[in-house]
Amino acid sequence: MDTLRELLMRDDSDAPIDLAALELSRIEFPNLNPQPFLDILDSYANEIDSRFRTEHDAVERLQILHEFFFREQGFAGNQTDYYNPRNSCLNEVIATRQGIPISLAVVYLSIAERLEMPMAGVGLPGHFIVRYDEEDFQTFVDVYNNGELLDEEQCFALGRQMTGMDLAPSPGILNAVSNRQIMVRMLNNLRSIYLRGKSYVKAGQVLDLLVEASPSDADSYILRGAVNVELRKYQAAKADFEQYLALVPDARDRQRVEDQIAALDRYLLRSVRP
Repeated sequence: MDTLRELLMRDDSDAPIDLAALELSRIEFPNLNPQPFLDILDSYANEIDSRFRTEHDAVERLQILHEFFFREQGFAGNQTDYYNPRNSCLNEVIATRQGIPISLAVVYLSIAERLEMPMAGVGLPGHFIVRYDEEDFQTFVDVYNNGELLDEEQCFALGRQMTGMDLAPSPGILNAVSNRQIMVRMLNNLRSIYLRGKSYVKAGQVLDLLVEASPSDADSYILRGAVNVELRKYQAAKADFEQYLALVPDARDRQRVEDQIAALDRYLLRSVRP
């Protein structure tokens, strides 16, 4: 997972997001070889590029991309099995042509990057979209919903619809996010899915990466501590709980966490007695 770790360590990393996302897929598919899927993305870009003409403007290039991606290849949102962890695995998204908003967007952005099309991800609350920026043309693309084009107000309406929150129009919400931010969001999605499904080994792998990416994020330590308890890694759990309290000394749940640490201390002491 060298490329993924490099991208997670630096917000300005130019590590390729497609390879990083495929490396993340190894949590679900440990023996995955990324190269065949990178070759597929190359072939998609080559086919689309062969259809471009010098006289095509931005709108026409986008139409050609969408004709190929959504209509010919059939990429679409997986609405029947949304919380399956495989929807976050780029190899499965490429193979099945189904995924969740952010994983579909990574495939889409990876092709756009090969075509040198000016696109970037946008992390709306509750949804993930893509923005297209050229001097004379700007639009937003909902990759999950068959490439529907949105203006700014429609983006805010979509965010309100997905979260139920009264999102006031704010240009900052529609800012492009970095590849690192995309991968952290994908990790957080997988963390929630694995915890919901009680897949503690995989949840632990995801939380290890989140801690590496953001060593000062207290939430990752408290969650990893709970996972380590489930995995009976009691010494590691104690260390995570202690780090959580060091980062948030006035935590509202401090007493509860201190009680957990004390219980772990008693257990660890008993386990070393002859």
